[in-house]
Amino acid sequence: MTVHREAIVTYKQFAEWVPTLLVFDERDWLRPIAVGKASVGEIISHLMNWDRYLIETILPAVKRGEGMVFPDFDSFNKSAYVYANSGVSRYQLLDEFTNTRLELVELLLAMSSEDLDKPVTANGISICPHTGAPYCLGLIIQEFNEHDRHHQKQILHRT
Repeated sequence: MTVHREAIVTYKQFAEWVPTLLVFDERDWLRPIAVGKASVGEIISHLMNWDRYLIETILPAVKRGEGMVFPDFDSFNKSAYVYANSGVSRYQLLDEFTNTRLELVELLLAMSSEDLDKPVTANGISICPHTGAPYCLGLIIQEFNEHDRHHQKQILHRT
């Protein structure tokens, strides 16, 4: 299994962890995890929003041979926070997150290794500043795994 395929399997595993978040009652679900931070619900909505963006925008662009274009993070994330606070229940949000993540994983696993490994730009940049490797969809999934771990640690340690 290639490193990018392993990253996809790891990406799926986060969806297997999120049901443990049902231990949070409705009040704690929307309480910031720390001063100036998002709530658990907002974090899950934020992650789901990015998965949808990958499904609807990034995967089609990569398949067409185009570069990946990511939106302004602050405004994009704010829309996820608004949704988390819209009255959606934690059960519904976790279900929506899981379904979206599993759909994305299925789409990624159906892609050829060539498409996952094909060099593309990310907002016009061809080399990842963190790894020094050329950007490709597989590398983006690895970075999204790091993003998941970051938020998982925030939730577990309330920081």
